Amino acid sequence: MKLGNLILPKTAALAPMAGVADRAFREICMAEGACYAVGEMASAKGLEHNSRKTAELLSVSDAERPCAVQLFGDNPESMAQAAVIAQQYNPDALDINMGCPAPKVAGAGSGSALMKNPALAAEIIRAVRAVTKLPLTVKIRTGWDSDHINAVEMALLAQENGADAVTVHGRTRMQMYAPPVDLATIARVKEALDIPVIGNGDVFDIESAERMYEETKVDLVMVGRGAQGAPWVFRILKAWFERGVRLPEPCPEEKMDIMLRHIRLAVEYKGEYVAMREARKHVAWYCKGWRGAASLRRRAGMLTRYEELEELVRDALKDQRPEEEP
Repeated sequence: MKLGNLILPKTAALAPMAGVADRAFREICMAEGACYAVGEMASAKGLEHNSRKTAELLSVSDAERPCAVQLFGDNPESMAQAAVIAQQYNPDALDINMGCPAPKVAGAGSGSALMKNPALAAEIIRAVRAVTKLPLTVKIRTGWDSDHINAVEMALLAQENGADAVTVHGRTRMQMYAPPVDLATIARVKEALDIPVIGNGDVFDIESAERMYEETKVDLVMVGRGAQGAPWVFRILKAWFERGVRLPEPCPEEKMDIMLRHIRLAVEYKGEYVAMREARKHVAWYCKGWRGAASLRRRAGMLTRYEELEELVRDALKDQRPEEEP
């Protein structure tokens, strides 16, 4: 897939996930075979007000390239200024969020709320396009609700106003993440556009990725929740789509090694206090499906120091195998 000056293999990319896809997780996923990553969304207003936390979201390291930074907002001028600031962090691309369903984002007129205001959405895309030569992508949903499915209209507006690609999450805002993904609408977007289309939603393994590719004809699939606690999914998808090889899941010991490396990076980048509290959900995801998972989740929920995580791992691996293994 050609994205501006980037050439991305037809494997799988890491989706932007607020509070999940931080620098440490992106680096792990890229090391495991993701072909591209999009960072956590950063507020245009936060950048305008020199928010330190917002600026941290824009950091892109060499270990996670190619990587885009994602911006959200509801004002064209503010979004253009945010794009100017974001480029100082040398991302490989810029992404505009028009799909986030979170009430605090959509309720303020940003994210998926822009699906209800195509004219404003077009203005925002045009304003950002005017201040950058980087590849520019736009992430949308299928619509606001089942009575207003307008992904094709939104995607065409994105193309007309300078976007280099469109990512479609195959659910409406009101559906959040619950029902099965709407592959038919993603397929209609792909059929209507001349620029590349990235499909997102319910990609967890080889079968679901193949289904997305085959039924929608998208140029690339994007993995979000399917990578939570399982960043090796990218290794598996890369081997399948590039070589036709079906790799097994890593053994329990390797899974825990990957998790420990992930959390060590988080501690390095954020400090132990913040990183270990954020690690609690990741550890619970990594341990999903293990014998004694409920007990492990309880312990994960109380983690405050990295040494405690090492102890948890030692205990988990004592005669421990995922439940699906004999």
